Amino acid sequence: MTTMPDPKVIKEPSFRESVDLMFNRAAALMDLPPGLEEKIRVCNSTYTVRFGVRLRGQIHTFTGYRSVHSEHMEPVKGGIRFATSVNQNEVEALAALMTYKCALVEAPFGGSKGGLCIDPRAWEEDELERITRRFAYELAKRDLINPSQNVPAPDMGTGEREMAWIADQYKRMNTTDINAQACVTGKPLHAGGIAGRVEATGRGVQYALKEFFRHPEDVAAAHLDGTLDGKRVIVQGLGNVGYHAASFLQYEDGAKIIGIIERDGALFDPRGLDVDTVRAWIAKHGGVTGYPDATHSADGGTVLEEDCDILIPAALEGVINLSNATRIKARMIVEAANGPVTAGADEYLRDKGVVIIPDMYANAGGVTVSYFEWVKNLSHIRFGRMQRRQEEARHQLLLDELSRLDKYLGDAWSMTPNFKSRYLRGADELELVRSGLDDTMRGAYQSMREVWHSRPDVADLRTAAYLVSIERVAASYRAAGL
Repeated sequence: MTTMPDPKVIKEPSFRESVDLMFNRAAALMDLPPGLEEKIRVCNSTYTVRFGVRLRGQIHTFTGYRSVHSEHMEPVKGGIRFATSVNQNEVEALAALMTYKCALVEAPFGGSKGGLCIDPRAWEEDELERITRRFAYELAKRDLINPSQNVPAPDMGTGEREMAWIADQYKRMNTTDINAQACVTGKPLHAGGIAGRVEATGRGVQYALKEFFRHPEDVAAAHLDGTLDGKRVIVQGLGNVGYHAASFLQYEDGAKIIGIIERDGALFDPRGLDVDTVRAWIAKHGGVTGYPDATHSADGGTVLEEDCDILIPAALEGVINLSNATRIKARMIVEAANGPVTAGADEYLRDKGVVIIPDMYANAGGVTVSYFEWVKNLSHIRFGRMQRRQEEARHQLLLDELSRLDKYLGDAWSMTPNFKSRYLRGADELELVRSGLDDTMRGAYQSMREVWHSRPDVADLRTAAYLVSIERVAASYRAAGL
């Protein structure tokens, strides 16, 4: 087992360095020409913009970024985050992860990412709209927002509201572009969005875990057994991703959410927490402090280290690092956030036997459903509109025959209550989106798993994910003549 390095002696790698280290670890196992390997690894371009907006009687200057990591496929895809921590290195690392993530789930995009250095809570809604629209203007006029070249999406600090503003700003600048709605994804449903996009990343985490637990050999590697039912789960960050993942795992799969970590501390109860009740408390009180039905710890990091079956970091990068990796007791970690485990901590935990489902797979539900939304916008028709009633008509033929049989056999046989109504109903957009997401997460996991189990030099799912992704990107460049 690897000895844990002293964090006081060895410098913790930055987020960008961690991404590069993990890329290099996988690339060392491949036979790529040096020039092609470098082409895949480096970030193609980063645009930095500084713009002023007159607010509260004076001009405020904001700094934003849009990075394009790879254009092996276009458009490039990636979220825009609003946070005071945004910087060029972070945006470039996130853009690289988007390249690998899209390749892994076979979404036909290159990788991109954007960010605005701002605390969105410091501004009123109308002020934030003016700032967002100006940022969108600066990007769109350079084709860094464009349905065929660069398609943003929500990220930390942004959501449906901001995406609607960006889409409207693009449409104002491109009044004859019939595909203007496809310039951004994650929009509200009434503004060109798609059913299931808000829940998509959390739903993808659930589907990733469900697929993992379909393989007893993989479950045993995490020193677990059985199904998700009853598994003890700790979630770090009850935002959009963490909430939906925890909710689906608890209410649909029977998992027990024993810990929830937020900005103002953490809640812990080995008997289990009710996710919706905690969520309502946070919405009303601004945090978990004072929640009456669990043990509250002001230092959320201590709950991160509690004994559990599954740990889901769903907020910031680098929360599991050299300083706390030795105290992590989870059997498996699901990276719902981007880069929550640093390269140093990853190596230690891997050697310790902790199974890590990597971020580029675990949180790919967002970009997958964003892909569906982009296709919907380009086709100008919602999913299910053409075939739903035809499905119902075909189902009705079978039900009519079963009804005749039901009358003929009498009490000897009858259909299950509610079977008719459930079977007759054709799939709507939400059901089709969930079906597509489930299929995508299953296929991506199986591609990783095949590499993980077939190559003795691949010890973990993260390396397997990088190998699958890099090979697909390399194949695209080769096909283009590079």
